[in-house]
Amino acid sequence: MTAASLNAEYDVVVIGAGPVGENVADRARAAGLSTAVVETELIGGECSYWACMPSKALLRPVVARADARRLPGLGDAVQGPLDAAAVLARRDAFASHWKDDGQVAWLEGIGADIYRGRGRLTGEKAVSVTAPDGTVHRLTARQAVAVCTGSRAVVPALPGVDEARPWTSREATSAKKVPGRLVIVGGGVVGAEMATVWQALGARVTMLIRGKGLLPKMEPFAGELVARALTEAGADIRTGVSATSVRRAVPDGPVVAELDNGGSVEADEILFATGRAPRTDDVGLETVGLTPGSWLTVDDSCLVEGTTWLYAVGDVNHRALLTHQGKYQARIAGAAIAARAAGVPLLETDRWGAHVATADHAAVPQVVFTDPEAASVGLTLAEAEESGHRVRAVDYDLAAVAGSGLYADGYRGHARMIVDLDREFLLGVTFVGPGIGELLHSATIAVAGEVPIDRLWHAVPAYPTISEIWLRLLEAYRGA
Repeated sequence: MTAASLNAEYDVVVIGAGPVGENVADRARAAGLSTAVVETELIGGECSYWACMPSKALLRPVVARADARRLPGLGDAVQGPLDAAAVLARRDAFASHWKDDGQVAWLEGIGADIYRGRGRLTGEKAVSVTAPDGTVHRLTARQAVAVCTGSRAVVPALPGVDEARPWTSREATSAKKVPGRLVIVGGGVVGAEMATVWQALGARVTMLIRGKGLLPKMEPFAGELVARALTEAGADIRTGVSATSVRRAVPDGPVVAELDNGGSVEADEILFATGRAPRTDDVGLETVGLTPGSWLTVDDSCLVEGTTWLYAVGDVNHRALLTHQGKYQARIAGAAIAARAAGVPLLETDRWGAHVATADHAAVPQVVFTDPEAASVGLTLAEAEESGHRVRAVDYDLAAVAGSGLYADGYRGHARMIVDLDREFLLGVTFVGPGIGELLHSATIAVAGEVPIDRLWHAVPAYPTISEIWLRLLEAYRGA
């Protein structure tokens, strides 16, 4: 039910009702703990309305058309432009038209009480909620408070940036029309995906990247292949350059970014995809001895260091800023909260135990839904070497696999696995190419399961599929 109590006590109070907070509440309720959930915006959070769901809804027609264009007998039929209005309308449907009725019904269905308003800690196990009408609810947690407030986009404090009204990821995924020209500042996942979307929908895209290339947290070949495809599609990608100021002379006029190389670029909109900051500036951290606006340091059960009752789950702990990883943490934290509430004397804290989020360190999967897709799990070669592992990188051209040739003419892709030479299992895997997103979970199982190379040899890939890349990688490793 939607709660109305001015003063109430629960076993668990969750601040933030995005996917992470919802999953903490679900695990707490499954363990029989009474649970309140506090949310200041839409139930369902960033992922449902401004990130994962709308962005992937926008990307799917783009990638489907690109795949179709690579097939004789079909390519000529899909040479025309995308129907932007239809693409945006489908996006709106996947964002539930920015209404949260369905998410509210789900939370109520598991028996959680919902409090609408600004939730703030007021002391140990105490939370106040200021409702939109000014009513203040005071909640007490018998067992735990979980801060699941996520993160927000960071816009650099450049001269003129406020008046220029730049896009962040929210505006980029919810825009109602296609800009004629779009400048994107940043070359990470958001920048690469939004360049893919808006270029395909008809915008002339210019990317300004301070570093050497796209997707800097992945293997270098990932960003190179994505950049090549974007350039061929018409995007202007400029590396080693930064914006120094922004101006928009009239509210509905063009925006101009001045660059540190002395040049400038004009567009109809400018998107800053330059990082995230925790939404912890106004959740009352100061009342429990923590610093407002900071990332929260936690142990592997997501318990905030120095406390016995406060959990920070999802983006706010800065471990892995991905929805699926936050939901994983929520399952771990929920199990730990339930175990501690039941008085379990010793939690399962072995490396892959029930109460530790080990995958945050060892097996974080991510798919970038560009064309081509880029997907990775675990460590890159550079990360593995920096961590002191004795490793070998095994590379293979994905285009040489029979399934890839059948998937598309002119297929371009690459695969790499990182082998721990001392223990002979995988520390990381990266795939880049059309249609490889669904291939990633096999790699995630291999990495998280620490499956020995000798056992992987017996995992026979079906022929002719792209997953035959596993056999080719193993053959290359074995020299056979």
